[in-house]
Amino acid sequence: MSTSRPEAVLFDRDDTLIANVAYNGDPALVVPVPGAREALDAVRAAGLRTGVVTNQSAIGRGYITEADMRAVNDRVEELLGPFDTWQFCPHTPQDDCACRKPRPGMVLAAAAALGVAASACVLIGDTEGDMSAARAAGARAILVPGPATTQQAARAASAVCADLGEAVRLALRGSANEEP
Repeated sequence: MSTSRPEAVLFDRDDTLIANVAYNGDPALVVPVPGAREALDAVRAAGLRTGVVTNQSAIGRGYITEADMRAVNDRVEELLGPFDTWQFCPHTPQDDCACRKPRPGMVLAAAAALGVAASACVLIGDTEGDMSAARAAGARAILVPGPATTQQAARAASAVCADLGEAVRLALRGSANEEP
């Protein structure tokens, strides 16, 4: 088990920070998950950097524009406070890009944008893709089960927490899971 505190905490967006609305391009539909603001306040109070890594295939599918997504992200920040970096993948699964989770591209980009090693990051998310992306990048990962979480994701996770607050407390203790 790792016992060092992270330098940054990365979050999946949909069903981790906010309730998932399929292909959402409407800021009015943004609803934080219970306890999200308090969890993020705790990370910021601890002096850690924050980032969001989010697959947004709605852009690649033509359902929303990048401007629509940015408006949703701006609303997330209005409700939950500022993030130090936002990384998103606009591609569809068929595009076979390096950034889309479960690949590590966004996690590596977030770490670089924050000026920290990926191994100094913890990613909190709700899917097997989140867990795989973190591991592939050398980051630690914590699963917070949500509506999209599969049994396989839970089995693959090194740490599973009941909610975002518990996940942040675990990350701040520095024992989120085993070393990658």
